[in-house]
Amino acid sequence: MDVLYLLIPLSVVLVLIVLAGLWWAVYRGQFENIDQEAERILKDG
Repeated sequence: MDVLYLLIPLSVVLVLIVLAGLWWAVYRGQFENIDQEAERILKDG
């Protein structure tokens, strides 16, 4: 039972880190033009 006192805060911190990373990616424009990147893979270089 004592391990829950460690795991619950660690999981909350992990979720906050993931959300911060997603927010950063959206704020920096990483998802602005995903169709062009999908087509770029199919075209010969």
